Amino acid sequence: MRFFFLFLIIISTWSYSSAQSQKTIRNTMYMTYGKTGANLREFNEMLANKGLSPMRKGYSNLSFGYLTRFNDFIIGLELFHNSGPKSDFGDFEIDYQSTRFYVNVGFAFTEEGNFQLIHYMSFGSGFANFQMLRENDTNSLDGFLQNPENGYLLRKGDIHKSTFNLSGFLTEIGFQMSYDLPIPGREEALEILARFGYSFSPFEDSWNLNGINFNSIQSGAFLRLGVGISLPDHNYFYKDASLGAHIIYGMHFTKPDEFNKKLGENGLSAFDGRPNNWGLKVLGETKGFLYGFDFYNLGLSGPASETKSHTLNSLRLYGNVGLKLFERKNLELGALGGLGFGNIRYSLTSNEKPDFPRLFEEPLHDGYLRNAGVMAKPELYFAYGMPILGGSSKLMFSVHGGYELPLSNYKLEDLSMFDYMANPYLQFGIGIRP
Repeated sequence: MRFFFLFLIIISTWSYSSAQSQKTIRNTMYMTYGKTGANLREFNEMLANKGLSPMRKGYSNLSFGYLTRFNDFIIGLELFHNSGPKSDFGDFEIDYQSTRFYVNVGFAFTEEGNFQLIHYMSFGSGFANFQMLRENDTNSLDGFLQNPENGYLLRKGDIHKSTFNLSGFLTEIGFQMSYDLPIPGREEALEILARFGYSFSPFEDSWNLNGINFNSIQSGAFLRLGVGISLPDHNYFYKDASLGAHIIYGMHFTKPDEFNKKLGENGLSAFDGRPNNWGLKVLGETKGFLYGFDFYNLGLSGPASETKSHTLNSLRLYGNVGLKLFERKNLELGALGGLGFGNIRYSLTSNEKPDFPRLFEEPLHDGYLRNAGVMAKPELYFAYGMPILGGSSKLMFSVHGGYELPLSNYKLEDLSMFDYMANPYLQFGIGIRP
C-alpha cells in the first residue's frame, strides 16, 4: 500500500499549501540522466583480500518524473533505474542495478519566470539487485531449466515479484536549476534542467545482502542533466491545457501457458494467475492533443520446487500521444497510441545461499534469462474529474483499456514469449490535474 500512502501525503500537502495564498502553478514532466559516485567498500575489501582488483566506482541514473509548483512550494513523483559498471572475474560478470520510487518536496528560490532554482528533498523506497553470473552454455530453454546454476542473484525489495515488494527507506537532498525555452505556437515550453546533490539510505545495514553492506548502491553524490516539457500557469488558455500525474493499477489478460508447459516438463511448478501491475502515468493536454508517458512493472512469482523459487517479470515504458474525443462538464473520453520499451525476465533462484566470502567462492546457485524489444499499444480511456481546491484543480478517476502488441519476438532461449507479451489490459487510475 506504499503508493496509496504516498499519494495521500501528496493530496494533503498540496491542499494545505494551495490554500495559503493566490495560486501560481507550473507543471513539468521530465527525464534525466547522470552519474552518482559510489564505492562498494566491503565487497572491494573482500576482493582485495583475495588479491583481486576492486570494482569500478559509481553508477548511472535514468529517471522519469513529474513536478508541480504551487506558489513557491514544490511536490512531485520520480522513478529511477540505476545501473552499476560491469566487472569481469574469470568467466563471471558482476553487475548491480537498483530502482527507486520517490516523492519530492521542496521550495523554489525564484519567482515565476523562465529560470527556476529549486531546493528539494526526496523520500521513498527501492529495490537492489547484485549479481555474479556467467553465460548460459545451452541454447534451449529445456537445457537451461535442467541446469540453471550460472551464478548468484541477490535481491532486496524484489520488484521481479511485484511492485509491492519495494523495500527500505531512501532519501535524497538536492538542488535543481532549469530554464524554459518557448516552443513556437505551443502553450508548453521545452525545459532544460540540471540536478545535483546527495542520495543516501539513512539506516545502517538496511541494504545488507548475505553478510555484506551494499548501502552505497543506493547512495552517493550525483549530477544529472535532463529535458522536459513545462506548462507555466500564464500559458493556461481558458483551461484547455493541463499536465497531470496518475497512479495506475492494471490487470493484464494473459498467461504464460507455453512457458508453464516447459516448466512442468522439467519438474518445476507453473506460475498461477495473471500478471497485475502498479505504475505511474503522466498525461498532458493542449487543446485536445494528448501526450505523456506510462511506466509499469508486471510480475509473477512463486515456488519452483522445494528448494527453489522463480519469477517471471516484465517492465514496460511507453511514450503516448492521442486526442481527446469527448468532454462535457467533468467527463471526458480520449484515445492514445503508445510506442516504447518492454522486457521479459525469468529468474530461478535457490532459497538457501551462503554468506560472503563463501558465496563468492561457490557462486553456482541461480539462473537468469532476459530479452528486450519494442512494444506498441492503442488505448481508450474514460475519466471523471472531481473539482478540488475551489475548483482550480481536479482529482481524476480514470479507466484505461487497450491492447499491447510486441514488435519483437521476445525469446527466452528457443521459446518465443510473443503470445504472453501480446495481451489486452484494463487499468484504473487516480491522479491530480492542476
